[in-house]
Amino acid sequence: MTLVQIEIQLVAILTASACALVGVFLILRGMAMMSDAISHAILFGIVLAFFWIKDISSPLLILAAALTGLLTVSLVEIIHRTKLVREDAAMGLVFPLLFSIGVILITRYAENIHLDTDAVLLGELAFAPLNRLFFLGIDLGPKAFFIMAGIFSLNLFFILFFYKELKLTTFDSGLAAALGFMPGFIHYALMSLVSLTAVGAFDTVGSILVVALMITPPATAYLITNQLSRMIVGSIIVGVFSAISGYWIAHWLDVSIAGSMATMTGVIFLSVFLLAPENGLIARTRRRIRLRWDFAQTMLLVHLLHHTGQPEAPEECHQDHICEHLHWKPEFARQVVRFAKQAGVIRIKQNNLTLTPQGQAQAEQAMLTSALHPQE
Repeated sequence: MTLVQIEIQLVAILTASACALVGVFLILRGMAMMSDAISHAILFGIVLAFFWIKDISSPLLILAAALTGLLTVSLVEIIHRTKLVREDAAMGLVFPLLFSIGVILITRYAENIHLDTDAVLLGELAFAPLNRLFFLGIDLGPKAFFIMAGIFSLNLFFILFFYKELKLTTFDSGLAAALGFMPGFIHYALMSLVSLTAVGAFDTVGSILVVALMITPPATAYLITNQLSRMIVGSIIVGVFSAISGYWIAHWLDVSIAGSMATMTGVIFLSVFLLAPENGLIARTRRRIRLRWDFAQTMLLVHLLHHTGQPEAPEECHQDHICEHLHWKPEFARQVVRFAKQAGVIRIKQNNLTLTPQGQAQAEQAMLTSALHPQE
């Protein structure tokens, strides 16, 4: 592994980690698309600042982009507070407008500079090691590494310092306001970090990967755990793994690094979406099937308990007549009877069904629960 490859991966790791930290709270606050809005709208600020400064490497471009991100958040809030449109619709109104104006300005007035729509959308991590930071003539490494390291440290410090406030304002903003936790300040401080993170990653990875790294790793971690601290750690792990694996896939296939990383975030999310032990699609489908059979078995047990000792019991509890009395299809009735027999809650003698002590206890418990909660 060469030094250049190591530097590219370090930049990717820091970018993924910084994006994951703030992305967790975007997911939990239902503002996932705000990252998309900010990462696109900041182009407008970059272009305006360039026209004024005439220097594409000026740090003032970052400041202008960050302020544009805050402008985007403010405009969305203002439009949403009118109650005329929903928040997602407000985002859909604001960021396409700002982004399209930025694209028009680039294509009309900035054709001869190294600032184009392809770089804006996709970025290019392979170029990160070429832009070096020098101090007293000493090569310290890629500028992108130090920029993202600073942003990651700032995000981490903010989350650790305001962890309690972030947690409370995220899950119950009304209670946070009543307790004096200033949810408005926390919201705009968080949006400022989202904007700053998007700006820092903008030149390196492009707006597409910024969205992928902010949203997909936290969404993946959310399927695995409901604990906030574990979700934050899990988001970073997923983001870092996506960055490293995406880089090597791009290296082997000779394709876009940013595109490969974004693809890996999607692959990992899809895998967890299907295979997560608690919230995965397969696990939830199996639980639904199991609940269906458990409910059918409970219906059978209650039916047998109701007719136990009654004069009509031989007919009502006959295996061949169960489907008629419970309005089941014959094949389904046979499967339920077989399922209940394997569970040890019924006996079959001369095609008559009787409850075992375990089955009688389950039926009585089901009837008691139904009596206590009739509306359920």
